[in-house]
Parts: sequence; structure tokens; C-alpha cells
Amino acid sequence: MRHSQRENNQIREVEIIPHFNPYAEGSCLIKCGNTHVVCTASVEDKLPAWLKGQNKGWVTAEYAMLPRSAQTRIPRETKKPSGRSQEIQRLVGRALRAVVDLEAMKDISICIDCDVLQADGGTRTASITGGYVALALALQKLQDEKKLLVNPLKGMVAAISCGICNGECVLDVDYEEDSTAEVDMNFVLTDDNKIIEIQGTAEGKPFDENQFNQLFALARKGVAELIEKQKQALGK
Repeated sequence: MRHSQRENNQIREVEIIPHFNPYAEGSCLIKCGNTHVVCTASVEDKLPAWLKGQNKGWVTAEYAMLPRSAQTRIPRETKKPSGRSQEIQRLVGRALRAVVDLEAMKDISICIDCDVLQADGGTRTASITGGYVALALALQKLQDEKKLLVNPLKGMVAAISCGICNGECVLDVDYEEDSTAEVDMNFVLTDDNKIIEIQGTAEGKPFDENQFNQLFALARKGVAELIEKQKQALGK
């Protein structure tokens, strides 16, 4: 039994609270156990210079951890994001763009801000899962306001972490498990079980194909449950 008393194939308790920020076009607070992330979607009237004249829109993301989101204070990134933050925000942006028809968003740019209030492992996967809800709400608002003729979303996306801890494959690792895991993997999947991105590292000994398949099966189960939570938050 895991220290959290969860089964190996059990995700943490998940809650997604939509419209958490009254000012953003789309927002939510996502709670995955003790990992809490505020995701806001802001519609902007500017595009990257390289996109001008291409009749497309854009979706990007930014990520940050508040100073006391962890057990010890994290200095604010006042000059530029750290390498870790840049890597995560690029991951979030790639994941969300994979399920958006950018050509249906002509000259519209949306920035997803993911701000970690509490961190207990899985902040990047929670940011993707919550970021999708914020994005979907913003796009629906644009459609309601007749600023979009059709909804650009082509599907749904969520993400979850898996790991090998004490020789066992487990789903949705928290910080205590992640800090000692032999293998750490993040899966970004769509609602029809297609792969957007898989990140995986063996921290100790290498893992084999059978173990990978076990982790992948756990991830598919976890993502399916997260997508049901997203649907509930979006009123689907």
C-alpha cells in the first residue's frame, strides 16, 4: 500500500472549480490532492510576429510557482522564467495547441497562465488538465460573443504522471513518491486515447517494455478519469 493509502491504479482526489477568476475570459482552480493550480485564459489582440498574415490564431502558456507553494520558499522569477518553468510552459502550450484548430482562430491569441498555489507533485500535468478547462471556457465565451463562428477545439486533452516506486508501477505520483521513484513519466493524452507527448526518465536502473506498457495502461485510465472531471467542470 502506498503512503497515501491509495491503490496503485488510483488517482488522487480531483476537483476542478470553473470560473475561479472573475476577470479572465476562462479560468479554473484545479486540485489534484495537495497540488493546487490556478489556470486563467486571457484573450489578446496580438500575435507573434512570425504569425502575422498567416490567417491563424495562437495559444501559448506561462507557468510559475508561488514562493510558498513548496515546503521551502522559492524565489520569484523576476527577470525571466527558470529553465524548468520555460520547459513546462512550452509543454503546456504544445499540449493545448494539439487539440485546437488554429486556422479557426484567425488573429486571436490566447495565453494560458498556470500559477501553482500548492505543489505536491504533478504540477505540469495539473497545469495541462486545468489549462484545457480555462481554454475551453474562453473559446466558448468568444463563440457566445460571435467573435468566433465555430469552436476551434478538435478534442480534449489531459495529463497525468506515473512512476515505478519500490518496483511497482503506480498512477498519479505525489512529491514523496516522485522524489524516490525509480522511473518518472508524464503522459499527455487526448480523449480518444491518442498521444500528444510522453516524457520518461529512469532515475535508477532502466525499465523494460513490459513496465512501460503497464505505466501507459495506468495513464490511460487516469486520463480518462480526468477528462470526466473536465466534462463536469464544463457542464458537458
